[in-house]
Amino acid sequence: MAWNDTIAAIATPPGTGGLGVIRISGPRAEEIARGLFKPAQKITAFESHRLYHGDIVASASGAVLDEVLLVLMKKPRSYTGEDTLEVYCHGGQQILHSVLQEAVALGCRPAEPGEFTKRAFLNFRLDLAQAEAISDLIAAPSSGGQQQALSHLKGRLSGKINDIRQEMIAALALLESTIDFAAEEISPDRGLPATDVAAALTGVIRKLQDLLSTYDRGRIQRQGAQVVLAGKPNVGKSSLLNALLGEKRAIVSPQPGTTRDFIEEFVNISGVPVKLTDTAGLRTPENIIEREGIALTRARMDRADLVILILDGSERLGDEDRGLITDLAGRPLLIAINKSDLPPALEENEIRVLQPAGEVLSISAKYSQGLDELRDAISRNLHCGDSDGSTDVVISNIRHKNALERTAALLSQARKGALDQLPAELVAIDIREALTTLGEIAGRTTDEELLEQIFSHFCIGK
Repeated sequence: MAWNDTIAAIATPPGTGGLGVIRISGPRAEEIARGLFKPAQKITAFESHRLYHGDIVASASGAVLDEVLLVLMKKPRSYTGEDTLEVYCHGGQQILHSVLQEAVALGCRPAEPGEFTKRAFLNFRLDLAQAEAISDLIAAPSSGGQQQALSHLKGRLSGKINDIRQEMIAALALLESTIDFAAEEISPDRGLPATDVAAALTGVIRKLQDLLSTYDRGRIQRQGAQVVLAGKPNVGKSSLLNALLGEKRAIVSPQPGTTRDFIEEFVNISGVPVKLTDTAGLRTPENIIEREGIALTRARMDRADLVILILDGSERLGDEDRGLITDLAGRPLLIAINKSDLPPALEENEIRVLQPAGEVLSISAKYSQGLDELRDAISRNLHCGDSDGSTDVVISNIRHKNALERTAALLSQARKGALDQLPAELVAIDIREALTTLGEIAGRTTDEELLEQIFSHFCIGK
């Protein structure tokens, strides 16, 4: 695909720095270079991928705007797949904007968010999953997220999807052979085509489910995790928040109900940014303000990747504690028995009767005892160390997850149709639709509206 216009943008973030980059892409890139740039040494023609030293000059006045390095990368060996010019300026915002304005005056159009990457996608330099990985790489909050995005950029996710797609095509070809040659008798030793198709689809569905099972840990590596500290009033939630942060962030008081709203802070656990939420104590509310605080707490618990239920180890297990443990059954849950510095009154066996699964730890938030073990438990429950992007392929994008789920559902429907001996034409319709749905991940079958939505979230200049 070719565009008639040439786009330009500042490719480095706002602020003052040692270096700033102007990126220009399109058919007039070399022409713009000749209008902008006065080389330190005379040149007759720009060589592709060679750095040149010189000045950027204003076309109208001839005034020097900056001393720069410049490189022209001729198509197709460029990021966008078209002629691309990059100008390496000093990193002042006034300098960068003056150079960009000069480029626009010479015939460039200001680029839209993500437009350079969109052109790379439409010129087949990247598929859509790789294009999204660039945005993820830039925004990666952790080393795991960085490696995961880099793995996707290198095409490992796309390769996995393509392998699955080829198996689906093979199953479809087997099915369509029964349509094309319906009149021919099938050899008994070959088996029924319906059985063969169903077996092939079973294998594909299993691979889709394996990939889907990686979503939670992939999402956490990509965007961080939400962990909620919950429990009755005055069990030490705020003390634990302060201890994990290493600073006094929440007010600690022996007066129950001190925390009415929630307090959120980030802490790094095993290289993953974890948002800790200190919440209002869970009990029968005494007034409307406390009722609202408890409602906010329950809403946060519903969305949490992990809930840490804090119990007071110096007291016997009460009815409210039992109710909380029961209510949290089935959620990702850690139970922390706090105040281990005091004489113990709570037996772990009492908790195990109500919550056989899950980890139970003993801590003292006041004296920072057991916190290393708690951090390790948080890391295990969030799968923080499970994927470094180098040993397996994971998904982390909700768009990919939805496409895989729809694909698996369509193939399950096709598999059932094959086993139920439905006409081959009807089963083939489901498989073709599944191929279309799976193709959305790499952008084989993505409409323009979705492309606009995806690339609009990119920064300008990328």
